[in-house]
Amino acid sequence: MLSFIKQVDGLAQRITEPLIPLLLLFTRLWVAWVFFKSGMVKYSSWDSTLYLFEYEYQVPLLPWQLAAYMGTAAELILPVFLVLGLFTRPMALVLFVFNIIAVVSYPLLWEKGFFDHQLWGMMMLVNVFWGAGLISVDRLLGNEPKQSLLE
Repeated sequence: MLSFIKQVDGLAQRITEPLIPLLLLFTRLWVAWVFFKSGMVKYSSWDSTLYLFEYEYQVPLLPWQLAAYMGTAAELILPVFLVLGLFTRPMALVLFVFNIIAVVSYPLLWEKGFFDHQLWGMMMLVNVFWGAGLISVDRLLGNEPKQSLLE
């Protein structure tokens, strides 16, 4: 029985291992699209954004105006780095923390969007721990190891 389990596991590993770079690219693109789209909505309706940051969002430690500018900038700039796979680990980590702040700052997320934010958080952690993978500028620049457990 143990031999059978090892064979099945070995087969699964041979099938999935070549797909890991695509998984890493997929997680980067998914999260980048979600946050960039949110940033574009904030940018295109700036008066509404300022209103939300002043009256709805409760960003800790920052004045609401600064939080509005920083939050919108983060949602527009950080996804570009993720799409390119440039400085992927630190950018994904910053976006992961940003995601936590968004959930903490806006209590309505707990009932409507919390599960989405959990999914995005896990996707970002995949890139924090495993990097951008083969399909990235990081790899071209040598920021990603040539040989890793995932490639």
